[in-house]
Amino acid sequence: MMLARRYPVLVEPEELYKRIKDKDPSIFVIDVRREEEYTREHIPSAVSLPLAKVIESLDASALAGLFSSIGLDISSNTKHVIVYDDTFGALAARVAWTLEYLGYERVSLLSVTYNMWKELGFDVEHGKSSSSIITSNSNLSISVNSSILADYEYIKNIVNSKSSKSRLLDVRERLNYLDHHIPNAINIPWKAFSAEDRILKSKDEIARILRNRKISMDDEVVVYCGSVGTLSGLSYYALRLVGHSNVRLYAKSLKEWRSLNLPLEGFKNAHYWDLSAE
Repeated sequence: MMLARRYPVLVEPEELYKRIKDKDPSIFVIDVRREEEYTREHIPSAVSLPLAKVIESLDASALAGLFSSIGLDISSNTKHVIVYDDTFGALAARVAWTLEYLGYERVSLLSVTYNMWKELGFDVEHGKSSSSIITSNSNLSISVNSSILADYEYIKNIVNSKSSKSRLLDVRERLNYLDHHIPNAINIPWKAFSAEDRILKSKDEIARILRNRKISMDDEVVVYCGSVGTLSGLSYYALRLVGHSNVRLYAKSLKEWRSLNLPLEGFKNAHYWDLSAE
């Protein structure tokens, strides 16, 4: 079981702006949008690391080298990393989770998207940041946190054991879930956790949703989505926001599960309002 977080899940834009203005040397801001979007404009001092580069592999050494190439020393764990995107937080969540998987504890998500940052009137920067061009460090000490990752074998064990304390959470849209899902999984679409002006709802709102779906704080929860763990990554942080300390991400998600021809179940001829799927 993972330990309680020492760093906040979310950092408010006002706090980040102040720390940037104060030239706080302890922060490290990562923009995970496409490189051309970053070059056009970005949050001041942010460095670019597009999501596409991060999800190519779960190899710890390769990932640590990737973060090292943008100037973040995984082994030091000294910077407070704040990650943002412009895609309702899902891309940023997947990158933040990857850092945690590599044993990097000091990581948070910006509570708003880049577009909302601009709408709030905060400064932006144009062009490439000089700090984003760094030589990779090949001598890295990595302490992988395997307690937050689930692979297909781990999922199979849950399905076969039917443990009442291990919950599989499918965060895809309702109709997709009704059509097919991993056996015994329950469904809370990722949109249930998101807000209009923030990437996640309040703690109280998320806690209420989880209580209504009978997910206990004592449960182990494994979240998955349709492909590479972005939507489920955001849901992972929704659970972490309310204090769930035993959450895993099935990073390769249903895309891998289907490719391996592993069992699926569904509710044929069901509609999105069909509660029999519960």
